Amino acid sequence: MSLLVLEDVAGGYPGTRVLDGVDLTVDEGRVLVLLGRNGVGKSTLVHTLMGMLHGTGSISFDGKQLLGLPTHAVARSGLALVPQGRRVFAPLTVDENLRIAAAHARDGRWTPQEIYRLFPRLEERRRNWAGQLSGGEQEMLSIGRALVTNPRLLIMDEPSDGLAPSIVNLVGDVIQSLAAEGVTVMLVEQNLALALRVADQVAVMSKGRVTFNGRPDDLRHDAARVRDLLGVG
Repeated sequence: MSLLVLEDVAGGYPGTRVLDGVDLTVDEGRVLVLLGRNGVGKSTLVHTLMGMLHGTGSISFDGKQLLGLPTHAVARSGLALVPQGRRVFAPLTVDENLRIAAAHARDGRWTPQEIYRLFPRLEERRRNWAGQLSGGEQEMLSIGRALVTNPRLLIMDEPSDGLAPSIVNLVGDVIQSLAAEGVTVMLVEQNLALALRVADQVAVMSKGRVTFNGRPDDLRHDAARVRDLLGVG
């Protein structure tokens, strides 16, 4: 079943068109990984999805039109964002970050205590200011803050950026665990190894459009196609 359907989505910033007719479908309970070089529009697409930027076309989530809704209404519809760069509330403690996000959450299994079970390191640091955490700990907190809203679709924008390999592996483990529980994930990444490890579906963006949409194996065993699409490999 298609949970999120994008049709001919265009948009960008004042005076700059970045998205040029994006078509994309995310099936419920699956992990879609969106790949692409820097500057092709991946984060712009995420911000348009979340109502942070104006767009045209159609963004349908479980049959409901999201395009044109303010960000808080998009979030209440069941989407949650783990933003690039973590963006935790630095002056607040770990516990305060989680409890603020959970205050108006949808009903579900994810509570601050469940986040501490998922990330024991955060429980050890629960009374520390978020600004005192390492990059890896902040990424855990950013993921936890999104999960406590009990989203139907978790959007993760470059979660591996700047992290040590051990933390990147942990992020991959968490995504696979969430997928096994039926959480739908849209992962925006440049780390090809992480992407191919966790993906059920892979899409590649170029110049504001989706230029490839297929299975991880279509890229895993085709170095020439990876080089053509991503310039790596």
